Amino acid sequence: MSAASPAGAERVLTVGELTRRIKQSLEMEYPAVWVRGEVSGCKRVDSGHVYFALKEDRNALIDCAMWRTNAQRLTFEPRDGMQVEAFGGVTVYEPRGRYQFSVRELRPAGLGALLLALEELKRRLLAEGLFETARKRALPRYPRRVGLVTSPVGAAVRDMVKVLRARWPGIAIVLAPVRVQGPGAADEIAAAIRAFGRLAGVDALIVGRGGGSLEDLWAFNEEAVVRAIAGSRIPVISAVGHEVDWTLADMAADVRAATPSNAAELLVRDRREVARHVAVLREAARRAIVETLADRRRQLVRLTEKYGFRRQRDALGPLRQRVDELTERMRGSVLARLRAVRDRLRFASLSYGLREWPRELAARHDQVIALVERLVGAAQPLLADRRRRLVAFEDRLRALSPFAVLDRGFCIAKRPDGTLVTFESLRIGDPVSIQFAREAEAGARVEALRPGRTNGSEEKPGR
Repeated sequence: MSAASPAGAERVLTVGELTRRIKQSLEMEYPAVWVRGEVSGCKRVDSGHVYFALKEDRNALIDCAMWRTNAQRLTFEPRDGMQVEAFGGVTVYEPRGRYQFSVRELRPAGLGALLLALEELKRRLLAEGLFETARKRALPRYPRRVGLVTSPVGAAVRDMVKVLRARWPGIAIVLAPVRVQGPGAADEIAAAIRAFGRLAGVDALIVGRGGGSLEDLWAFNEEAVVRAIAGSRIPVISAVGHEVDWTLADMAADVRAATPSNAAELLVRDRREVARHVAVLREAARRAIVETLADRRRQLVRLTEKYGFRRQRDALGPLRQRVDELTERMRGSVLARLRAVRDRLRFASLSYGLREWPRELAARHDQVIALVERLVGAAQPLLADRRRRLVAFEDRLRALSPFAVLDRGFCIAKRPDGTLVTFESLRIGDPVSIQFAREAEAGARVEALRPGRTNGSEEKPGR
């Protein structure tokens, strides 16, 4: 027999109390877990909640519920047979006493899941009209300032800056450095696009990065980035990956470029092509004016040659003179307009001067170096002649130097203070210094004075 205690020996739980205890135990044991399985029996009710079951082959099944607040964040529509990964906690539905999984996040499983989620988001955004051709805008014809939303490192940003500077040196470039892959990259890209919308003076944006795998480029498939591009007040060029790569950002952008370098080529014109086009237009305008004036003059001549106007030539003379004056004034006005346009083009081409000062300084430095080399080349013969003359003068001075005779055995007498002595200034007993060659010296004292001869006669004896 069973050893169970009588009903009155301990407290008996009600069904509701037991269910609540089971619920509390399950919720404490499994508050937040990821579960992978196949969707079965999925349905979305009018309230916005989503109910389905996750099963694993035929061995296990668990009921799931995803409440409206969480279901609104879904980026795809779950369908029966789809492999998904669900995040949430285990709980109990008390009215039926059945345990179920309360889903807070739901995502497709594996790489196929990424493509599935991409197609689902593409379908939803397409239905909203974000990819409509009618909403796409033309790029500015001559942008003055360009915004770049890309990584500050890597080949993409270097290629874009190089092409922009080469095609139109006066272009101003503003870089918004962002991460282009990994967690948080999509939010940074979207924030940078919105920030450019608040910045005055930016005419167009290039948003992109270099090539990579689907996972590497995934940030440009995120809904936040796509909506930021579609909502930008500034025309956007999408330049993501290589020509074979396509993202939702490409579909939302006003223009899609095959590569970052191609985006720069699409955005700015080659200044040399523009200059040639302006020259062609100017010449065409000049020819048109000349031909029109010539045609009008021929018409006037034909009219004056008619019979009825032969006697009126004198009367038409002032009118013809007036036509000539107006023609000259028109020609002057047209030439003045053409000069003004040419000056504006020259000013526009030079307006980037401060931004190009390193390049200008380098060119001026090269000019200075060339001038210095020319100056040195011209001065070298003159310097060589001056050097030869200087050497000759040094030799003459060396020969005339009183110190040169010391090497031949002579000596120089000086007073102790270094002044040279003369015979007339000497007195017996005066100390003198005798200087020889190679700075050798000897001290001496005057013992006697013997004057020499002057003009063949003997001098009188000294004191």
